[in-house]
Amino acid sequence: MSRRLRISIGQHSDKGVKAANQDFHGAMIPDEPTLTLKGIAIGLADGISSSSVSRVASESAVKAFLTDYYCTSDAWSVKTAVHRVLAASNSWLHAETRRSQWAFERDKGYVCTFSGLVVKSATAHLFHVGDSRIHRLVGQSLEQLTEDHRLVVSAEQSYLARALGMTRDVEIDYRAVPLARGDVFLLTTDGVHDHVDGRFVAEAIATDAADLDAAARAIVGEALARGSNDNLTVQIVRIDDLPAGDAAEVMGKATELPLPPVLEPRRVFDGYRIERQIHASSRSHIHLATDLATGQMAALKIPSIDQRGDPAYLKRFMMEDWVARRLDSPHVLKSIPATRPRNFLYVVTEFVDGQTLAQWMIDNPAPDLETVRGIVEQIAKGLRAFHRKEMLHQDLRPANVMIDRTGTVKIIDFGSTRVAGVIEAAPDLDAADVLGTAQYTAPEYYLGEGGTTRSDIFSLGVIAYHMLTGRLPYGARVAMARTRATQRALTYASALDDDRAIPAWVDEVLKRAVAVDPAKRYEALSEFTHELRQPTARNSATGSRPLAERNPLRFWQVVAMLLLAANLLQLVVTLRGR
Repeated sequence: MSRRLRISIGQHSDKGVKAANQDFHGAMIPDEPTLTLKGIAIGLADGISSSSVSRVASESAVKAFLTDYYCTSDAWSVKTAVHRVLAASNSWLHAETRRSQWAFERDKGYVCTFSGLVVKSATAHLFHVGDSRIHRLVGQSLEQLTEDHRLVVSAEQSYLARALGMTRDVEIDYRAVPLARGDVFLLTTDGVHDHVDGRFVAEAIATDAADLDAAARAIVGEALARGSNDNLTVQIVRIDDLPAGDAAEVMGKATELPLPPVLEPRRVFDGYRIERQIHASSRSHIHLATDLATGQMAALKIPSIDQRGDPAYLKRFMMEDWVARRLDSPHVLKSIPATRPRNFLYVVTEFVDGQTLAQWMIDNPAPDLETVRGIVEQIAKGLRAFHRKEMLHQDLRPANVMIDRTGTVKIIDFGSTRVAGVIEAAPDLDAADVLGTAQYTAPEYYLGEGGTTRSDIFSLGVIAYHMLTGRLPYGARVAMARTRATQRALTYASALDDDRAIPAWVDEVLKRAVAVDPAKRYEALSEFTHELRQPTARNSATGSRPLAERNPLRFWQVVAMLLLAANLLQLVVTLRGR
C-alpha cells in the first residue's frame, strides 16, 4: 500500500483575561483525491483589540480560507490558489469597513491578522500577514518562520503595519518549507508566543504526544500563568507520514487498469463500436468510435504498443484526460466524461472532423496574412485556457492543432502539458527530458531551465512564422544549441521575402515572439496577437532599416551582382584599350 499524507493536529483557544475572544482558528483534512491534489489547510486569525468587530473579520478570514481554497482549480499551485482566496477576503473586509461607521477609522474596522499553513505532498506552504506567527519546533527551540508586520515606535508603543482588511490591497508573505516525518509546526497568536518558550512547548508535546489538544491546552494555560493579557490561540501540527509523491496518487486507480487490446474496425470495445483508425504514431493510436448507448461519435486514444512498458509514458498518457477535463474552451479539445466504468486504460475525446494544421499548411503553402492572423488568434485563445489554469502545453506544433470543417481551430494532445498543482502533488510527473518537438520547442528547455508561458508563446510564434514563410526562424539549429554560448550565436532569419507580402513591422513582431531570450519575448499572448494586427510605435519604426539588416541574403546577392557588373565593365574597358 502506498504511503499517504498523515498529520496530527492539536488546537486550543481562550479569551484569557479579556471579555471576548477575537481569535479564530480551524483546519480542514479532506478525503481523497482532494487530499493529494490540494493538501491539508490550517488557518489562524487574530482580531485587533481596538475593533469591536474584528472577531467577525477573524472568523470570515479563516472560514473563507478553509472553504474557498478547496473550490479553486486543482491545476493551480497552492501559492496561486491561496493568494487569490486571501485577496478576495481582504477586498471583502476592506469593503465592509468602508460601508460601516468606521469608514475612516480602519483600526476600528474589519481587520485581522492571518497565518495559514497548507501541507501538500512533502511541502509546507506558509501564508502570513500581521503579527500572529508560524513556528517550527527544533529540539527545544522555536524557529520563527514568519515575520511580524509590526511598526515599532518605541519600547512601549508599536502599531500593526499590515493586516487583512486594513487596505484595499494587501501583500501576503509566502514561504515553502520542505517536510520530513516528525516535523512539528505551531501557529500562535501573540497572546501565546509572547509568553511561552520552546522548552515548555517541547515538554508539553512530549508529555501529551498522543493528545495534541491536551498539549495545546497546556501551552495556553502556561501563557496565562506567565501573565498573558490577550486572547490566546495555538495550533500544533505534527507530520506523521508523507506521501510517496507518485502520479498514482493523483490519477487514482487509472494507471492500474489493464492496457487495451489492438482495436480493429467493427469491434465492440467497452461499449464503443470501432469505426476506423484516425491516427497512429509511436506515442498513441487514435480510433473513431460510436458510443452504442448514445450514438455519439468519439475519438478513442489508446497507448502506443511500442511504449506500453514505460511507466513514465503511461502516467503522462493518463494526464491527458485529467487536463482535458479541467479545460473549457472552444479552442481546446474536449474530454467526454465517462458514463460507465472503464475496464481498460484509454482516453475519450470529442471527434474533430477536419485536418491538422500541418496538413493544412501543405494544402495552403502561401496563405495570406489575414488568414494566418485568424489561426494564430484562435490558437492563442486555446493557450489562454491553459495558462489561466497554470498549465503549460509544452508541445505546441502544427500536428497538435486541428482545424475543423467550420474553420474552428482546436489545440489537441496534452501529453506534454505541465500542471503546476499536479507537479506539487506528484513531482515524478515533472520530466527532465524535453517533451516537445524540436523545431517548435523554446530554447530554454534545452538548457534544462523549464518553461513559462513565454515558452508557449515562442512555439506559437514559430508556427506563425512557418505559416507565413514556409521555413523556420532558426532552421534546425535551436535543438542543437544546448549552451548559452551556442544559443547567443543563433541568428534570426528575417521573414521578409520578395515573393511574399509581409510588412516589415510584422517581421519585427515575429522576431520578438521567437526571441531566444525569454525575457525579450512578449509577456502576454494578447500583446502578441494585438501587435500582429497593427503596427505600434516600437515595431513600425523599423521599416526603414537597411537591406543588410532586413534581408541579409538579398543584400549579399545584390552586392555580388554589383561586383560582377563592375568586373565585367572593367574587363570591357581593358579589352577596348588594347
